[in-house]
Amino acid sequence: MDIQENIINKVAQSGLLTFDLATLAPDGDLVEYDIKDNLFHGLILKEKDFRAFIKDNDWSQYGGKHVAIMCSADAIIPTWAIMLLANKLEPFAKTVIFGTKEDLRDQLFDAKLANLDMSRFVDERVVVKGCGDIYIPESAFVTLTVKLSKVAKSIMYGEPCSTVPVFKRKT
Repeated sequence: MDIQENIINKVAQSGLLTFDLATLAPDGDLVEYDIKDNLFHGLILKEKDFRAFIKDNDWSQYGGKHVAIMCSADAIIPTWAIMLLANKLEPFAKTVIFGTKEDLRDQLFDAKLANLDMSRFVDERVVVKGCGDIYIPESAFVTLTVKLSKVAKSIMYGEPCSTVPVFKRKT
């Protein structure tokens, strides 16, 4: 007697909509430009030397990259120096910010989340994918949760087969 059991994929039938924040990951390299390399004795920025560097440096090496301008040394950097760097980087880099690489990643995710079409999540049960190969900043999870809370029926975190409830709209 041959008995065949039908395997039912309950996850597929659950009506859950999975969203992976990794789909919003920035394309291109994220790099830091550390102004400490331009400091005289690691302490001060000499305007004449800095302007010569700004003029002579090959800024095309930042082509297609997202650049965070920062200074890892304990030095006071004049605002004009940051402005000069931003001006030289802008024609080549995809993005230029002042801050760390982490700040840059946060801002890039926030920009994509700000433009995310939320209409597909209206009255849906949404699972925000938790694990993956790409680092997702905590700020992206926070921003997405706030946006989803306004439209989704429920929000869960994890994988469809193993979720942690985050939010459920009161009916």
